[in-house]
Amino acid sequence: MNATTRTLPAALLATALVAAIAACGGPSSAATNPSGASADKGPAAEVHLGYFANVTHSPALVGVGGGYFEKELGGTKLTTEVFNAGPAELEALNAGAIDVAFIGPSPAINGYVKSHGESLRIIAGAASGGASLVVRDGIDSAADLKGKAIASPQLGGTQDVALRYWLKEQGLTSDLHGGGDVAVTPTENAQTLQLFQKGELDGGWLPEPWASRLVLDAGAHVLVDEKDLWPGGKFVTTNVIVRTDFLAEHPETVEALLKGELAAIQALQDDPAGSATVVNDQIAAAAGKPLSQAVLDRAFTNIEFTTDPVASTLQTQLDHGVEAGTTQKADLKGIYDLRLLNKVLTAAGEDKVSASGLGKE
Repeated sequence: MNATTRTLPAALLATALVAAIAACGGPSSAATNPSGASADKGPAAEVHLGYFANVTHSPALVGVGGGYFEKELGGTKLTTEVFNAGPAELEALNAGAIDVAFIGPSPAINGYVKSHGESLRIIAGAASGGASLVVRDGIDSAADLKGKAIASPQLGGTQDVALRYWLKEQGLTSDLHGGGDVAVTPTENAQTLQLFQKGELDGGWLPEPWASRLVLDAGAHVLVDEKDLWPGGKFVTTNVIVRTDFLAEHPETVEALLKGELAAIQALQDDPAGSATVVNDQIAAAAGKPLSQAVLDRAFTNIEFTTDPVASTLQTQLDHGVEAGTTQKADLKGIYDLRLLNKVLTAAGEDKVSASGLGKE
């Protein structure tokens, strides 16, 4: 049994960019059943999984490429779809095109808030760290960014929020239309590299491996490593979310995916070199070419892979989104459902993880 993989068309990505804030919490089948009382229907015949071809999504890439998801899913068919950034992926989840997704915290928060807590639940973490503001020569301080154009992967995405919030903290203005002291320019990661090399962008707040690609392939340098902005250097970069109706109807399938993720993370820890090769093969399949070994090595040193969603940082990320103008104030209680994950962790002899008061555990 082989997973079917699709890459999201560029046109849909462009549409998602325009609609990122307005539609990121669009209707889902869960919204028509706010009680979440759907009966357990047993294993799903098919599960649609979304993720990025980024090193920050390595548990998904290894889970797919290493066969860990398929092994645990048994007779359930796995279909995968590759996205560039969270808001587009969230739209696909809301439309029912995917059931489970590896995604950044900001789009997950937006989806939960816009749907009044009905559309999704965070069921696990996947990665902490692995995002940086990288810039060209001559930019050595926040003040040097005035008048410059800085990319983020997509409007309303996790790195977009981090960039806009940090700029505001530095006394620099930006708006959602590219105005202000710094022109924040949501751009697909591959295009960011090309535009940076052409001199049309001055840098970007980017996830791995794109931060490393700008540094090693295009001569950029790190102005801000995001982990330096968080207590203990830990903050959630990638979560695993699920449609609430799919979770209610097919908990056995969701549990199987979590077992596959845990096995993939174990492989990343036990055999980093071999797992990096699997990751690179998956990136090559999605992007058309593999990463250089130097980029891959640098990217891996900046990320911690973990099923812990680092829930204690989520409220802060929401607060940053409110300050950045990409989301609204909201109560996040209920956003997590970590019961299946903790069941899997307990069976594996590992410690349970906390929802930090924001959901079931």
